[in-house]
Amino acid sequence: MLRCNKRRILTLLSQIIPFWYEIRLQWSWTCRAESAKNRGMSTISHPRQPTVRIERVETLLLDIPTIRPHRMSVATMHAQTLMLVRIFATDGSVGIGEGTTIGGMSYGPESPESMKLAIDTYIAPLLKDADLSQVRLLMAKIGKHVKGNHFAKCAIETALLDAHTRRLGIPLSELFGGRVRERLPVAWTLASGDTALDLAEAEQMLALRRHDVFKLKIGMRALADDVAHVAAIKRAVGDRASVRVDVNMAWSETAAARGLPALADVGCDLVEQPTATAASLARLARRFKIPLMADESVGTPQSAYELARAGAADVFAIKTEQAGGLFAAQQIGAIADAAGIELYGGTMLEGAVGTAAAAHVFSTFPNLQWGTELFGPLLLTEEILVRPLDYSDFQLTVPTGPGLGIDLDEERVQFFRRDAVRRTISVPAAVAPASSTESQGA
Repeated sequence: MLRCNKRRILTLLSQIIPFWYEIRLQWSWTCRAESAKNRGMSTISHPRQPTVRIERVETLLLDIPTIRPHRMSVATMHAQTLMLVRIFATDGSVGIGEGTTIGGMSYGPESPESMKLAIDTYIAPLLKDADLSQVRLLMAKIGKHVKGNHFAKCAIETALLDAHTRRLGIPLSELFGGRVRERLPVAWTLASGDTALDLAEAEQMLALRRHDVFKLKIGMRALADDVAHVAAIKRAVGDRASVRVDVNMAWSETAAARGLPALADVGCDLVEQPTATAASLARLARRFKIPLMADESVGTPQSAYELARAGAADVFAIKTEQAGGLFAAQQIGAIADAAGIELYGGTMLEGAVGTAAAAHVFSTFPNLQWGTELFGPLLLTEEILVRPLDYSDFQLTVPTGPGLGIDLDEERVQFFRRDAVRRTISVPAAVAPASSTESQGA
C-alpha cells in the first residue's frame, strides 16, 4: 500500500514539476521584456508644441541704383526695384522673400509694383492665422485662388521656407535634399553697350578673380556689329574666360540662321534664347552645333516639359521667379536631367535675398553644367545685408546659417524704401543765402 502510494506521488510530481517550471520560465521572460521596455521608454512627458501661426505679411519696395546702365534688347536699367516681403509668425519668427524683374514690365507681365499689389490684396489674407510649417499646403491654396503671378508667389514661398527653416535651425537647402556643392560658379554680364567699356570691365573682373565667364547682351544692333563685338572681346580674353551671348529673343529665325554659325566661328560657347518660339528654337537646335539655351521659353515645369519633348534646347536656364518658386525650379531641374538637357542657374537680377534663395536650390542640383549667373547684388551700388554674400575665386559661397542664412541691414532697408521720408540738404548757389529743406520721396 505504501509502495503504491509512493509510486502515485512520484508520478504526480513528474507531471507537476515540468508544468511549474514552464510557468516560472514564462514569468521570468515576461518580467525581462517589461523591464527592457521600461528602460527604452522616456520617463519625461513631452507636451505637444503649440502651432506657430502666421501673424501678418509685410511688403515694401526698395529702389537701388545700378553701378552702370545695364543695356539689353528689351530695356536699359539704371536702377533696380526690389519688392521685399516679410512674414511674421506668432512665435516671433520672421521669414523674408524677394520679387524683382528686369526693366519694370519690359521683360514680362509682372513688375515689383504688381507683385506688391497681388500680395497685399489677394495673397496675404489667405495666409492670416495659417500654420507656418505647412508650406506646400499654403502654396497650393494660393495657387487655387491666385492664377499666374509667378514672381509674387516665388517671393511668398521663399519667405515661408525661410521662416520655417529658421525655426528648425537648418539651412533652406536641407529641405531640398541637401546641397551637393558649397560654391557656385558665377558668370558676369557685360552690358554697357560699348566694346571698349566691356573689355575694360572684363579685365577688371579677371584681375579681381571674381568672374571668368562673361555673357554679352546682343540683339540691339545690326547682326554684323554684334558679331564683331563678341569677336573683339573673345580675342582679348582668349582662353582665360568663356564668352557667351544672350539675344533675349531679339532675332528672327532667319537672322539666327546667319548669326549662330558666325558666333561659333569667333569662339562663342553658348547662345541664349536667340528667338522667341519653341518651334524656331527646335529647328535651330537641329541645324547648328553651337549649344542653344532656352530662357524666357522655359518658365514653368509644364513649359519646360514641352520644350524637352520638342528637343528645343541643349541647355535650360532655370530662374526661380520665372518658374513660380523654389519647388518648381527643382522640378524643372529634374525634367532637364531626365531629358538629357544641361542646366544653368539664371537670374532676374535679384538682390541679395532672391540670390541667396536661388543659390540654396541650385546647390542641390545633381548637375549644373553651365554654372550660374547669380551676380545680381554686384550690379547694385548699395548693400542691404548685415554681412554681404561671399563672391571670391570666380564663385559664390552658399550661405550656411539657418533659413536663407542672411540678415537684412534694417537701417539700409528703411533708407531705400520708396515710401520713406528722407531728410535732404540742398546746396544753394554762391549768391543765394544758405538754406536747408526737408523733402519726401525716394
